[in-house]
Amino acid sequence: MNLPKLSFEFFPTRTPEGRAKQVFTRKQLSQYSPDFFSCTSGAGGSTREGTMQTIKDIISEGTAAAPHLPCIGMQPQEVVALLNEYKNIGVRHIVALRGDIPSGMGAGTDGMFYANELVSLIKNEFSNHFHVEVAAYPEYHPQARSAEDDLNNFVRKANAGADSAITQYFYNADAYFRFVDDVQGRGVDIPIIPGIMPIASFSKLTRFSDTCGAEIPRWLRLRLQSYADDTASIKALALDVVTEMCGRLLREGAPGLHFYTLNQAGLVSTICQRLGY
Repeated sequence: MNLPKLSFEFFPTRTPEGRAKQVFTRKQLSQYSPDFFSCTSGAGGSTREGTMQTIKDIISEGTAAAPHLPCIGMQPQEVVALLNEYKNIGVRHIVALRGDIPSGMGAGTDGMFYANELVSLIKNEFSNHFHVEVAAYPEYHPQARSAEDDLNNFVRKANAGADSAITQYFYNADAYFRFVDDVQGRGVDIPIIPGIMPIASFSKLTRFSDTCGAEIPRWLRLRLQSYADDTASIKALALDVVTEMCGRLLREGAPGLHFYTLNQAGLVSTICQRLGY
């Protein structure tokens, strides 16, 4: 049986040691024949050099690379210049994002402001050279005014020409399936790939989740809290929960899985192996 494709996200490292470790991590994850490795990029180009180097490394290792491109505050000509750089080194896949709004930036500020603008620009300037991936939020974007508003934002990105989407991580598969049904009801049928965050640390998970608006189900939060500093029990429970959720997602039609690795291979590899990859 052909299993759906996997993909894995990394973030740029600041040191030669970190870069070497990431090369080793990607080598471990390459055994799962990933569709691509993506690399995050800080808003306003704050990690652009590191992102570019990571993307070059990935391509040199023989795997397709997908740089994140946050457009907030960027001029269209600046975006086109960066995309030409990526095109010239062999990139065919872009994760098109708005990015985090810098402090004090308002809607009247010069430059691009919405991800659908970025998608339109990429398609207008480069036609179908780039496969354009956008973000989706099954539990709704934390800055959305309402669930309806968030769904409409996603539909705008899809209608602008997005080829597929990757979701924010979640621990409730029903939220994913409801989101897919909702956008399909609005005429959107692009593949929506679940984003998966393995759980290594309860404190880190709560910090990430509070920032990005991902919900930790109450039962899971209480179970994890009950283990206190027992990291072995936390990891064992978390592996079971996340693997079971991934299995259900794949059984019920998810087109693939995208793992937020945090530059670590261990938990991701265990989940992939348990799923039969």
